[in-house]
Amino acid sequence: MRASAAAPAPEEEELTAPTFLGVFRAGAPGFLREGFLPLGAFYAAFQVGDLTAAIVASAAVSLLIYLYERRAGREGLLVRLSLLFVVVQSVVGLAANSTTVYLAQPVLVAAAWGLAFLLSVPLGRPLAGSLACAWYPFPRSFRETAAFKRVFGIESLVWAGYFLARSALRLVILLRGSLESFLAVTFVTGTPMMLLLLAWSIRYSIRRLSD
Repeated sequence: MRASAAAPAPEEEELTAPTFLGVFRAGAPGFLREGFLPLGAFYAAFQVGDLTAAIVASAAVSLLIYLYERRAGREGLLVRLSLLFVVVQSVVGLAANSTTVYLAQPVLVAAAWGLAFLLSVPLGRPLAGSLACAWYPFPRSFRETAAFKRVFGIESLVWAGYFLARSALRLVILLRGSLESFLAVTFVTGTPMMLLLLAWSIRYSIRRLSD
């Protein structure tokens, strides 16, 4: 039996116009959980135990976050990649038995993200736009427009600069400073700065795409 011709394709269904608060509320809580809780668990366990306890605690918290996101219906590629990285980071850190090796991995990954944001622009597939689709379901046809690529191309360049600069700063502190100074720099340049950038990204994209 034929499917009804009147049934609209998922991309053709009417979408509610994005608003700053709507988009921010959809993505910020998960962003905060993933950005703060594993690192906080690592430091807390490190203070009362050793490196092994800290790595296990951070991995356990990351696994709980993954299970929570999955239960909430958010089992996308980024969630799975985050969990995979936690597993790899934990295994490498335990094998090396080195705090520096363990903490250097997310620094290098962040630098790789910066390069990915940067390279995605000349390729015509701005990474900021791909990630924005996880927070708001832009239709595929709209994602191919020049306006979409221009707006999220600019955002991708801004995020590239942020990731590369933050990675360079954290690497210097990790190699020359203390654990406390590294964690302090990681936090200050992490959650607060990312929230500001997220707020700017949402406002900028909504304003420019509605022109």
